[in-house]
Amino acid sequence: MDGADTIASLRPTDPAGASARYVFRIEVRLPSTVEGLWADPDRFETTLYRTADPPGTDGWLFFRDMLWRGDLADEVHFRRLATDELGCPVESASFSELRTDDDYLAALRDEIASELDRFDADTVDAVLRTYLGSSIHVR
Repeated sequence: MDGADTIASLRPTDPAGASARYVFRIEVRLPSTVEGLWADPDRFETTLYRTADPPGTDGWLFFRDMLWRGDLADEVHFRRLATDELGCPVESASFSELRTDDDYLAALRDEIASELDRFDADTVDAVLRTYLGSSIHVR
């Protein structure tokens, strides 16, 4: 599995998932679809969480496909996917962190190490920096 299917959807392949989650800040707009009915404010910021798939399973490469140096690699694409999944327009989005525990991070590091050539990198730390920057929060 090369993670290509994660590009078509934000949904994790294993929603029960692991003990980690990706955290995003998004701004959502509530569309006015009925004349004479509206919300004020019609935009608000919220936090969007996505369960991180267990390392080595389908979807585990979400970080590689969506992130670059701790930011969204393609915000417009991410907003489109989030809009499709949430059913309302996402006006802005940013990546905050991978929130994890020691066990998940160790498993992620082991899986990256076993497939280091896939990332065109010399070390696991280089892979983590390239995609997640310093945005890993271990709890």
